[in-house]
Amino acid sequence: MAHGIPSQGKVTITVDEYSSNPTQAFTHYNINQSRFQPPHVHMVDPIPYDTPKPTGHTRFVCVSDTHSRTDGIQMPYGDILLHTGDFTELGLPSEVKKFNDWLGSLPYEYKIVIAGNHELTFDKEFMADLVKQDYYRFPSVSKLKPEDFDNVQSLLTNSIYLQDSEVTVKGFRIYGTPWTPWFNGWGFNLPRGQSLLDKWNLIPEGIDILMTHGPPLGFRDWVPKELQRVGCVELLNTVQRRVRPKLHVFGGIHEGYGIMTDGYTTYINASTCTVSFQPTNPPIIFDLPTPQGS
Repeated sequence: MAHGIPSQGKVTITVDEYSSNPTQAFTHYNINQSRFQPPHVHMVDPIPYDTPKPTGHTRFVCVSDTHSRTDGIQMPYGDILLHTGDFTELGLPSEVKKFNDWLGSLPYEYKIVIAGNHELTFDKEFMADLVKQDYYRFPSVSKLKPEDFDNVQSLLTNSIYLQDSEVTVKGFRIYGTPWTPWFNGWGFNLPRGQSLLDKWNLIPEGIDILMTHGPPLGFRDWVPKELQRVGCVELLNTVQRRVRPKLHVFGGIHEGYGIMTDGYTTYINASTCTVSFQPTNPPIIFDLPTPQGS
């Protein structure tokens, strides 16, 4: 795949032939296109917190999957906080308020948040279906009255909440979206293929930073226990062939914590919680040149 500027004209992403089997997709593209091979694709070491921020740069602090376990997290210096979802266990309003209080205690100039599959109450269609079900998989959520959660995102008074939407801060265009491939029927789950691609097609070109809850194929998406890749093929194609952000931050797969690059985009899996839900993965910082005139 060429790493130059895409050819003139709009790039259209279609459903990949290996969409439903990401592990097979990874193997196919690695063998036939060296798509995940050095020199372009490689691991990146995190920047130590005491590294001086270069002149004219903005420091981003990336966290994800804190799952209501924020008490012991040591937060580093930075300008903008990016949290890519699963800040609660179930999206209960009490959890959202606790998370919002934590955000309020942090000194960052901007705090930008998306939902993940655990923020059940943020997914209105999920909640509507849950109420109709005879069995109660999530009793504490099922007991909520609609007025308790109708406007649950308004509890996030200490952040900018993005849901298939964008914001420009300090000159950076940042887009956030919560959707992930179907996994055990949690919130914001969609089938692989066209359903997810329809969401990725909403991401505008010219975005500097993309926030999703889950990974693209091949970048911090390996689940050792299952010996499987779980990233979304259409998300990868959207990121690499159409949107081309400088930074793509996500979480969702706790085992995938860490940083990679494809030579153009930096990919950060910022999952704070480990696979055993211990909040011990440190926040990741990343510096980007501040756009001129901002």
